[in-house]
Amino acid sequence: MQRQRGAAAQLFNHSINYSILAIDAGNLREDYKVGKLIESEAPNDPFELFHTWFKAAQDSDCPEPNAMVLATVTDQNTPAARVVLLKQMNDQGFIFFSNYDSRKGQELAAHPNAAAVFNWLKLQRQVRIEGSVEKVDDQVSVDYFKSRPRKSQIGAWVSNQSEVISGREVLEAEQKAIEAKYADDEKLPRPEHWGGYVIVPSLIEFWQGRRSRLHDRLLYQKDENGTWQRVRLAP
Repeated sequence: MQRQRGAAAQLFNHSINYSILAIDAGNLREDYKVGKLIESEAPNDPFELFHTWFKAAQDSDCPEPNAMVLATVTDQNTPAARVVLLKQMNDQGFIFFSNYDSRKGQELAAHPNAAAVFNWLKLQRQVRIEGSVEKVDDQVSVDYFKSRPRKSQIGAWVSNQSEVISGREVLEAEQKAIEAKYADDEKLPRPEHWGGYVIVPSLIEFWQGRRSRLHDRLLYQKDENGTWQRVRLAP
């Protein structure tokens, strides 16, 4: 009995104190004073404003300015989000590339709508995008795949993205197999399961941090005629 009590005490002493793991971020404060966003200085075309802000993020050395949180919808009508990289933008929308068979690819196939968020902390700016999602033309995917570094091309072949694997050695073994298969090729062909998506926006919101939490929010939304309408939102 004494031995059992001792074992129980030892187990209790090594148990996790979850109160220590609690996070209280209530006192974290940031004074937003870098810039402003007012109607008289904002263009009527949201793509023009996005281009200006994106270039400013690049010039300000924001880490990975093309990183965006992409939210999709599951079959259970719940949101799913992850970070992807914007690779192109044109007058149609915002283009990123991924594995078509991945979880996000399957979700986009079933529910071709998404939301995306760019967060440029250094500039105290945020851009929200909502819209439909389409696959880009095959040639766009082929051309971009050719421009990727060889190791990135190999990675696209190696990974069955989002599938459960037994360990990292599975990836390493497949990497060696792909490297051997294409040892004499400078560039690899594009896998059929890999390509681009374009988010065709129906809504783009620009957020600029301001003091006293009275932030600037300009919302661009397409009307039934396909014309962008701009309004200011309360912060």
